[in-house]
Amino acid sequence: MRVSVATVVAGRHEHLARQHGSLRRGERVPDEVVVVSMGDPGVADVVADGPLAARSRVLEVATEDGRLPLARARNLAVDEAWRRGADLVVLLDVDCLAAPRMLSRYAEAAVRHADAPAVLCGPVAYLPPARDPGEGYAADELAAARPHAARPAPAEGELLPVEDWRLFWSLSFAVGPAAWRALGGFDEAYRGYGGEDTDLGQRARAAGLPGWWVGGALALHQWHPVEDPPVRHLDDILRNGALFADRWGWWPMEGWLTAFEERGLVRRTQTGWEGVT
Repeated sequence: MRVSVATVVAGRHEHLARQHGSLRRGERVPDEVVVVSMGDPGVADVVADGPLAARSRVLEVATEDGRLPLARARNLAVDEAWRRGADLVVLLDVDCLAAPRMLSRYAEAAVRHADAPAVLCGPVAYLPPARDPGEGYAADELAAARPHAARPAPAEGELLPVEDWRLFWSLSFAVGPAAWRALGGFDEAYRGYGGEDTDLGQRARAAGLPGWWVGGALALHQWHPVEDPPVRHLDDILRNGALFADRWGWWPMEGWLTAFEERGLVRRTQTGWEGVT
């Protein structure tokens, strides 16, 4: 099985360099890595200087009115991986390190379910700031990470069925070509930040695709400052949330919208939410 990793990037060069280091040290090294730079020409140099340079392909897309084209960039990365002969693509956010057995566990799960297309979801654990940011995370810091409490975290080698697609996220998941065709990729009508990955989960549900939480396919989310709630993405969240609600009948990102409401930035309407001007 030929396994590729697909990542989209804008900034976060240190995170990208550490990610490639973690992939290179893994029990199974990816056959190829496809990196899509979103308006960031410096990404190519980071990849070229890293340990996976010979296995990597860097593509570029422009930003759209200052917004990151996340859906478009992810589709481009995955389509390039298929074009180059991948049998399984692992989509991994640039913020995430690969635990040593992540790719091995994804590949094993894909083999176990080769008879039916499926979406494979690995657990994600969050890391605190590194003690020495210049050196990255020490082994004991990585070992102390624990999976996100709100999502299933099967034991090593265990597979649990996805029962609630609202828990799907795109930080780390894997698909084969048939599953990707059934999903139709990310919907590029979602522009900028928010909603496109929740939409993909609902597309999987609507298509009747099985999903599996894959024990041991662990990604480790590197710490970075966050804006909570993400006020700078307010317009994107309202627009993408309305698109999602029109399609699926409910609003995603309710936690952020409630926080915006508490700040007087949005208000509830009979059909959902709107900005306060």
